[in-house]
Amino acid sequence: MAREVDVIVAGATGMVGRKMMQVLEERRFPVRRLIPMASSRSAGTQVVFRGETLTVTELTDDALRNSGAPIALFSAGASVSKRFAPVAAAAGTLVIDNSSAFRMEPAVPLVVPEVTPADIDRHRGIIANPNCSTIQMVVALKPLHDRYRIRRIVVATYQSVTGAGQRGYQQLMDELSDHGPGRASGAGVVKGAGEGIHRGTLQDAVAKKFPHRIAFNCLPHIDEFQDDGYTKEEHKMMDETRKIMGDPSILVNATCVRVPVIGGHSEAVTVEFERPFEVEEVRALLAGAPGVVLRDNPRGREYPMPIDSHDTDAVYVGRVRRDPTVANGLSLWIVSDNLRKGAATNAVQIAEAWLERMAAG
Repeated sequence: MAREVDVIVAGATGMVGRKMMQVLEERRFPVRRLIPMASSRSAGTQVVFRGETLTVTELTDDALRNSGAPIALFSAGASVSKRFAPVAAAAGTLVIDNSSAFRMEPAVPLVVPEVTPADIDRHRGIIANPNCSTIQMVVALKPLHDRYRIRRIVVATYQSVTGAGQRGYQQLMDELSDHGPGRASGAGVVKGAGEGIHRGTLQDAVAKKFPHRIAFNCLPHIDEFQDDGYTKEEHKMMDETRKIMGDPSILVNATCVRVPVIGGHSEAVTVEFERPFEVEEVRALLAGAPGVVLRDNPRGREYPMPIDSHDTDAVYVGRVRRDPTVANGLSLWIVSDNLRKGAATNAVQIAEAWLERMAAG
């Protein structure tokens, strides 16, 4: 690994920010000095990195300009990134941004190291981390696209509450607790016709992350709805996939669903290829693809599940089978930890690849 460097983590007190620090430590990234930053509200909070207690400083223009850090991992939301990432980049810091702020900017590379490592060289101070659901899908589909060329993707996601941050996680915990504001057990739940489950849904949602209860429920609603009936999350998957694959002709249709799960995101994906394929060849390609773990033995009850992906970095693929409704159609099931490969690990992998390039000259 390259020489040791100072690293900023902006949004250090959030779920992804803390996971970034965990991943930096686990992967033995050559951190000389970790600089945790966050909003004024969180400044003064203490975090632990490599056994050392560090105090979070406020994310400001001066703090970024004076840091001298060559790398900053941002996970503080799109509005914060738009405000502060250009300041850091102007000061000579490479910003690897986990928000949606810059993903579709033509001059900003959208990088998944297993898929588009060469795009790192195109950066002008900012590299965008794709959406978590997009990352795991393209890691699995890129080797198949290279061999058979994808015409169309239809994907339905089953996304963990941790993808909505601490508030989303806490809402589920509260609703699963007998003592929480969205009590999920007791007589109310077992009443007929769902009467007890739905009573109080809207009033309980006040000051919560989701507009309806999430415990024992699924919400076909992630981010804001747009005029065409799709959500921003669905548009992210559709637009980012084409940009990462480098092929604007790929048709993508996404339905994104929030589910009461902790551990990772799951996706049911069906693709239509231009060229014919053999299922066994597909399995062999997936088994040899970087970052992919093939777990495809349904008769033995072996298939990817989010509970098994939790706190791991792989993209797990299973249920690989031919789609009989369309020529050259393939269906598969993809699972990955959204806080790790879908966010923190992907960002750290980008930083590792950039450092290696710098060391190589």
